[in-house]
Amino acid sequence: MLQIACPYCGVRDEEEFRFGGESHVARPAFEASDLEWSDYLFNRINPKGIHYERWLHVYGCARWFNMARDTVTHDVLAVYPMGEPRPLLDAGAQAPGPPPADAERTPEDREPA
Repeated sequence: MLQIACPYCGVRDEEEFRFGGESHVARPAFEASDLEWSDYLFNRINPKGIHYERWLHVYGCARWFNMARDTVTHDVLAVYPMGEPRPLLDAGAQAPGPPPADAERTPEDREPA
């Protein structure tokens, strides 16, 4: 069973938490095109390796937090409160994964299916 260290309650079993999807996803402006809105609503990355995720501690403090997790090994690499930037995970280098929230993501940036 996966053990998750809630930043507010400490280490707990995975069963106490609910996955909330990819973290650090920037909402498009109200004036965005239908294509940009559909990309925001329906498309997420699914990397092999480090993935930044949102989690909710349902059966504990009921607070949201972010987690960096390796999708291959299921190792939890970092847990940090909502609103904080993605952590630097390798000797000061930005960890691989989705682009930072302030980076522009367009449908053209995605790999063909």
